Amino acid sequence: MVGCTDCQTPSSADNQSDPLFRRVLWVALVANFAMFLVEIVASQLSDSMSLQADALDFFGDSANYAISLFVVGMGLSARARASLFKGATMALFGLWVIGSAVYRAINGSAPDPTMMGGVALAALVVNVTVAAMLFRYRKGDSNKQSIWLCSRNDAISNIAVMVAAAGVFASTSRWPDLLVAGIIATLSISAAWHVVRLARVELGTTPGADDISTPSESEFELR
Repeated sequence: MVGCTDCQTPSSADNQSDPLFRRVLWVALVANFAMFLVEIVASQLSDSMSLQADALDFFGDSANYAISLFVVGMGLSARARASLFKGATMALFGLWVIGSAVYRAINGSAPDPTMMGGVALAALVVNVTVAAMLFRYRKGDSNKQSIWLCSRNDAISNIAVMVAAAGVFASTSRWPDLLVAGIIATLSISAAWHVVRLARVELGTTPGADDISTPSESEFELR
């Protein structure tokens, strides 16, 4: 699946004005906002913390795509600053979910596993479709990498919510739901660190800024 276009650098072939990239972003924006509405309602009806975390993740991704559409075509510095903002919001989202999960651990009840699993399956279909469309842009600058990481993490989160639903069904306990909510939060914080780190390099505020056009894939691999 990896062709020569996937190996290009931000300075040469990472064409920010690519009309296909813009169309993909619009599709991703609409799909993510629609799933946010579906999941936020379902999370309240099912009393699921992991589904609520995934819903808020969809909302955050919608904002991510909107910001990316705004800065697409701008210079690397503007896109890197947008990435810093997106990274900060991703980290705050993760911390909020962890705090909410702790609260639910004390005061919550077991959620409805049937609704959890069904909605998570629908969300997985949406996220895999979006991730497949964004796959070719995964090695671009920090702005494009933040988009790819969000889409990839969303698909992983949906699978995790389905596993949590099975765990809740088998145990009639809220703990599988809370555990998965914590995993989703950790993924968000990890991706935020990756995006902020690369954006800082692009802005020249960390060692290696002189070589921002050729960052190695392994250098920015998620820890």
